[in-house]
Amino acid sequence: MIDDMGFYWLAFPLVGAVAGVLAGLFGIGGGIVVVPVLYLFFRHMGIDEAYRIHLAIGTSLAIIVFTSVSSLVAHHRRGAVLWHAVRVLAGGIVIGGLLGAALAHAMSFATLRTAFGLLVIVIALYIVLGYRPPPRRTLPGLAGGTLAGTAMGAIASLAGIGGGVMTNPFLLWCGAPMRNAVATAAACTFPVAVAGTLGFVVAGWPVTAGVPGATGYVFWPAVAGIAVGSTLTAPLGARIAHAVPVQGLRRAFAVLLVLVGLRMLLG
Repeated sequence: MIDDMGFYWLAFPLVGAVAGVLAGLFGIGGGIVVVPVLYLFFRHMGIDEAYRIHLAIGTSLAIIVFTSVSSLVAHHRRGAVLWHAVRVLAGGIVIGGLLGAALAHAMSFATLRTAFGLLVIVIALYIVLGYRPPPRRTLPGLAGGTLAGTAMGAIASLAGIGGGVMTNPFLLWCGAPMRNAVATAAACTFPVAVAGTLGFVVAGWPVTAGVPGATGYVFWPAVAGIAVGSTLTAPLGARIAHAVPVQGLRRAFAVLLVLVGLRMLLG
């Protein structure tokens, strides 16, 4: 079923390098790029269509576990993480991460692929419009934070994207300064990735038993190769973002995401 793994051991780090640059450049999780690419790779590798997209999403979350650590540490060293906000949201984020994995497992291949395609298009619009919600309220208490974290964690896990795209606007809406919102969203990415990965491992355990290198819905050769590539190049993307005007690049990237979303919708 899986032939010529040597090619993929070379391809996975290259995919990670591109995803890392884009993540650093546009402030999004690399999963939005990694999931569709893995989906195409898994099709070429002969992975069963019934769980191909599930394996791509679970693998993306496992990659984010590793790549989010460097971002979290960097923001913490600069004192930018609002840890009280992380504590308020973390419980719900973990619950949502597990819930998202369970929902993905329950969805058919076509339904999950369609949901991911639609989300990619929505994120493309968010990127090109550059919308920043005005502060309308303060951070909710534990109950409200748990509810909000559950919703964000479930969507992030369901799509394999980490969650910063949703957590960042939520924190801005709650009055957090941009610098702190970005840093805190990065810190919240880690627990949702861990919870989502565990959920996808458990949910897919009996399904992918015949796939070499897979544990549940996580394909470890891709995790290793892509995580190395993206971790090395994410700082480069961040430096580019501070050195050149990126509005034109944002529009081009948004167009690419729309094409990716349409490709997923159309099969």
